[in-house]
Amino acid sequence: MTDTFEHAPQVWTAGRLRSVLAGLADDTPIHVGVADAPGNLESGYGEFVLVDAEPVELNLGNGPEVQFTLFADAKAGVYYLDVD
Repeated sequence: MTDTFEHAPQVWTAGRLRSVLAGLADDTPIHVGVADAPGNLESGYGEFVLVDAEPVELNLGNGPEVQFTLFADAKAGVYYLDVD
């Protein structure tokens, strides 16, 4: 049997994000580190940059729900073309 664990990260609110960003200059780039494994940023993470933010409507089976979503993309650089 495969070992499993319950992963329940504390999801930030808009207020918490605003408070963290309050002291930053307006032109400060926002980088996003995405964990390589659930709950484990220490073993490694992918580095992305924030490129957009908007409300997204989801239908999760119990009616539509709007979530504000931050979108990230690979940071600026030179990459090999993915031709798959």
